[in-house]
This record gives sequence, C-alpha cells and structure tokens, in this order.
Amino acid sequence: MRILIVDDEIRLAEALGQIMTQNKYITDIANDGESGYDYAMSGIYDVIILDVMLPKMNGFDIVRKMRENKEKTPVILLTAKDEVTDKVRGLDCGADDYLTKPFSPEELLARVRALSRRQGEVILNELNFGDLVLNQSANTLFCGAKSIHLGLKEFEILRLLMSNPNNIVTKEDLLIKVWGTDSNAEDNNVEVYISFLRKKLLFLNSTVTIETVRKLGYHLEENKK
Repeated sequence: MRILIVDDEIRLAEALGQIMTQNKYITDIANDGESGYDYAMSGIYDVIILDVMLPKMNGFDIVRKMRENKEKTPVILLTAKDEVTDKVRGLDCGADDYLTKPFSPEELLARVRALSRRQGEVILNELNFGDLVLNQSANTLFCGAKSIHLGLKEFEILRLLMSNPNNIVTKEDLLIKVWGTDSNAEDNNVEVYISFLRKKLLFLNSTVTIETVRKLGYHLEENKK
C-alpha cells in the first residue's frame, strides 16, 4: 500500500514516513501544498495524510480541489487545532478523517487501516493465486510446505500482480507504485526484479509463472501440472 504524507514540518513528515515504512507501507513525502496536490492527483496512493496548515496551498483547499476533480483517494487531515468548526470544515471539504496533533503513531496507523478497508481495498493478511499464498504481514511467499521471504520491491511487485490476477500490470504502473514518482528507475529495474521473482517461483516449484506481454507488462498464469 502506498501512502502520501504532506506536511511542511520536515522532521515530523520524515518521522511519519519512517513509521509507515516500518509498517511495510511505501511512502512519498511532500512539504508544501502545491506539490502535495500534484502528488495527490497522480491517483497512485491508497491513503493521503495531509496537514492543514501548509505553504502555497492549505489542506482544506487541496482536498476540496481533489474532490472537485474526481480524485477519491481517502484523506486524513492533520491539524494542531481542535476546534469543532475546523473539523467540520475539513470533512465538508471532502476529507475522510481528522486527527489532532499531537497523536500517537498507533492511532494514526489504525486510522490508515480503517480507511483502506472503507475503500474496499482491504489489506488482507493473505493473497492467493494458484498454489501461491502471499503473507502480507511477513512478506513471505508460500507454496505448499515450502516458503521464501521476499524483499520489499519483490513483495510489492508480486502483491500488485496477485491483486490483479485477470489484468496486465504495466511496467509504468510498477515503476510508479513500487519505485515512486520521483525515482530514476527505468524499465530494466522492473525486469531485474521480475527475474528475481521468477527464480523464487522456480525454487518453490510453483505452477504459477509471471508472463510477459510484449510492450505492455506482466500478468500471472497458472500452469496445471
């Protein structure tokens, strides 16, 4: 799952980013309203954590413009204010939740999980395809009695493939969702990690293969033995 954090308090934003990374979320950070809005409108995020008081564009305006432009990504607004009127204004602008500083990391994580469930993209503990089971809490791939741990990028690529079993996942989607919009990663980076995953599927003796669709991307295929 990919999280966007928009906060001009750089140390706080970095601390939140570390918390999200430690909990196996991919995280991008923006430190002003205009760049935060541009990131948000990319549509690649599962949840956005958005400070209200920002330079260039405040959080209320960001979420309002997002909703006006049909961007539905769930938003948690962060603010140092506790006035009911500010909470009402944020929710009326289109925010999904509201959290007052200071807050505990546990509460923020719980709210992120709740919003992901509300969107329908429930982060299930396990994903299944063919004879594969991907445990999302441990980044471990199982095939019968055998298992293997996946690195973070391997895990995210396979998670996207297993979450879209009937669709082609393009290289562009993988680059954006796994490496991020500011990354210098290219198609060959995706190809290297696909190769790593294919070797791990062979190690597991799985009936599942990762098929290449030329000039488009990849999809999973189950080959019955």
